[in-house]
Amino acid sequence: MNGAQSLIRTLVDAGVDVCFSNPGTSEMHFVAALDSVPEMRGVLALYEGVVTGAADGYARIAGKPAATLLHLGPGLGNGLANLHNARRGHVPVVNVIGDHATYHKKYDAPLESDIEAIAGSLEGWVRRSVSSAEVGADAAFAVAASREAPGRVATLILPADVSWGDGGVAVKPVPPRVPQTVGDTTVKSVAEVLRSGEPVALLIGGAACREPGLRALSRIATATGCKPFVETFPARLERGAGLPTIERLAYLAEQVAWQLEGIKHVVVAGTKAPVSFFAYPGKPSDLVPEGAQVHTLAGLDQDVVAALEALADEVAPDTEPVLQAPSRPELPSGELTVQNWVDVIGALLPEGAIISDEANTSGLLLPGATAGAPRHDVLTLTGGAIGQGLPAAVGAAIAAPDRPVIALQADGSALYTISALWTMARENLNVTTVILNNHAYAILRMELQRVGAEAAGPKAKDLLDLARPDLDFVKIAEGMGVPATRATTAEELAEQFRKAVDEPGPHLIDAAIPPLL
Repeated sequence: MNGAQSLIRTLVDAGVDVCFSNPGTSEMHFVAALDSVPEMRGVLALYEGVVTGAADGYARIAGKPAATLLHLGPGLGNGLANLHNARRGHVPVVNVIGDHATYHKKYDAPLESDIEAIAGSLEGWVRRSVSSAEVGADAAFAVAASREAPGRVATLILPADVSWGDGGVAVKPVPPRVPQTVGDTTVKSVAEVLRSGEPVALLIGGAACREPGLRALSRIATATGCKPFVETFPARLERGAGLPTIERLAYLAEQVAWQLEGIKHVVVAGTKAPVSFFAYPGKPSDLVPEGAQVHTLAGLDQDVVAALEALADEVAPDTEPVLQAPSRPELPSGELTVQNWVDVIGALLPEGAIISDEANTSGLLLPGATAGAPRHDVLTLTGGAIGQGLPAAVGAAIAAPDRPVIALQADGSALYTISALWTMARENLNVTTVILNNHAYAILRMELQRVGAEAAGPKAKDLLDLARPDLDFVKIAEGMGVPATRATTAEELAEQFRKAVDEPGPHLIDAAIPPLL
């Protein structure tokens, strides 16, 4: 058994049985070893940002990491944006980064780089395998490190000669460290805050954004009158009929100030106290209301769901959660707008759907339109690095092949990782992509105003315009093997969405929607 074979066998035995890949010469022995471990599924992507984003989306739905296979430092660098999103969402990912043979590095070949420095920016776990005999143990530790609460990116650097060398040994899985338990003293202290009679906001994130945490939060809010919120960009949020509908904290600082107006205490559980995404002239970066106290019920590495349930039992022992009744918006008619396209999705969203949401400004009204739809999951842009939506949909579809995946995708950010469509076609994934095509970086138009750049003229505005020429996503999709249509009215979008969801395999709808700004 060579090093690569021991690596793959160890990964599979630890439950990592999908590898999203864009390999090069240094990884060829890993590629060859895939046939010796048939349980490992290799998925090819044409760009490293699709590889890493797919691994992120996969883990959010599967609840376990996938592996990535990337080529040296430049390959890791190309995938860094979506690894940043995984880092910010505390999503487990195991990177395998091929490197030059150990004896070749001294020659400073063209692709030589400091892989450890690049991987170090992810603030995760990094190790370089130094011998074929140790690769299996290194892989076992990498998987365990990725799964340590609350989840992180683990990077294993695999020199080519370590990969092809004999003496590899498969190693049994290493148990990850489990989340820490929140003590009774902390729970009772937060309970006293909730009983103080002063206005309290309770903000949840991470694992709390699924059914048990949402139910506990709803009980607490119903019994105490506190204002419940979900973090702005949760990695995975369960929603829909039969679940509590909890408002997400807004993206815009001005909206957060309105949501938290009058609050004297902010309790955080599985997330951090809110801050502004960016700095703005004359506006605060810290979004906790002035004079309000912040209290931590559960830190990122603690069992947030158990803490919320304990708090609910303390302050709301006989209170039931408030559950969302089934409801659907009426199907709209007429030309597509920012306001009405979301009602089409809300009216037709299938049971058990997974929404990969990178709609950006076009999707501001989506939560309201889908609140009473059948139960579904939403994957959001956790780290703000655009180009996540299509790759995350790829990973989600591989993690849950029996569930419909809906990628709601802004046009500008779609182009960062548009080659994800090719992987959807190659793997015949059940992904329906709706491109919100407004021919603009509309979110940057909004930010141009918000940063106070009033003097912006035609040159500045031209940099935020995606026309001249207009993008034809139908032709782009068809060129990558994905059937595609164009919708300009609500009726057309409804007809095309129904058909796309009902048919197996990938589909794309190019939806013409005017920009918000």
